[in-house]
Amino acid sequence: MIKKKILNLKEQFKNKKVLVTGHTGFKGSWLSYWLVLLGAKVTGLSINIPTSPSHFKAINLRNKIKHKKVDVRNLQLLKKIFKQQQPDYVFHLAAQALVNKSYKNPINTWETNTLGTLNILESLREIKKNCVAVIITSDKSYKNLEIKRGYKEKDILGGKDPYSASKASAELAIQSYSSSFFPHKKTKVIIGVARAGNVIGGGDWSENRLIPDCMKSTSQNKRVLIRNPKSTRPWQHVLEAVWGYLLLANNLKKNKKLHGQAFNFGPNNNNNHNVITLIKLMQKQWNKISWKPLNKNKKIFYESNLLKLNSNKAKKILKWKCILTFNETIDMVTDWYKKYYTQPDQIYKTSFQQIKKYEDLLKKRSI
Repeated sequence: MIKKKILNLKEQFKNKKVLVTGHTGFKGSWLSYWLVLLGAKVTGLSINIPTSPSHFKAINLRNKIKHKKVDVRNLQLLKKIFKQQQPDYVFHLAAQALVNKSYKNPINTWETNTLGTLNILESLREIKKNCVAVIITSDKSYKNLEIKRGYKEKDILGGKDPYSASKASAELAIQSYSSSFFPHKKTKVIIGVARAGNVIGGGDWSENRLIPDCMKSTSQNKRVLIRNPKSTRPWQHVLEAVWGYLLLANNLKKNKKLHGQAFNFGPNNNNNHNVITLIKLMQKQWNKISWKPLNKNKKIFYESNLLKLNSNKAKKILKWKCILTFNETIDMVTDWYKKYYTQPDQIYKTSFQQIKKYEDLLKKRSI
């Protein structure tokens, strides 16, 4: 079944025009590269390269796609591009994705995440052919009621911090546009929403994240400072989430009844491990990694506890699930960074090999 899906994806995306917003970011660059390997003609829209180093630069993605510097807050430019391109697929990932930064610059966060998504929706109205649009939001779109069960797609949306609230508001805009301007029985543009959980992987250099901080410290022969060594988190490889986005696009193409629906793509419960377990596992593969606990400082901003997602809907309808074990996930992550710092000119091969390895595992571990 999975082998057939991979073959179908290659047939589905080959020579198709695909617009990816936020293609210079961590998840966006992995998605764009995988689409290139599937034979798609990818055009990326992004205001900048958000980190340095970056996965986008490391794999020289600029030379593999059409790269355009575009701010999603610029509605007129977006409409012009969508009208000219007439894409077959759109993946919207562009966002201000940091909770801490959302407190420092809430206006930018709301403009990018909420109005930016609104601008994408408005630009989709310029498409006059069959098109599938996958809009990626966040697990933090859910209002955190501190419940233990995983959040389901029909649970209430909301958020206290500016980032979460801006993402929840974007979802309200998606619901409105799906009903008002892309009615199910008449629309040629089919829209789906992807809410992903916590992801890790090679090429992530985001601020205030455990693995990027660990790798930056290791590259400078320093110990990484750990705030909460015993904190438990669900760890999910970036390719697990990206595979979900591709499957969602595939299913939207075939089944218009999924139009306007949201899908969770969350980590396996058995991939919940504390920070120390993760660090020690990485040390086994790369002994340069070391750490020490950081004296706890008083929090200066509110941040929700990590939300747990219930992904049963994606499993049932899309036949999606996480296929990597915790050890496999950490091995892939550590191997990528180790090779980046030892053989940086060959790192594009590592990303390529990890995608191919993941495809091979998919063929063996079908639902």
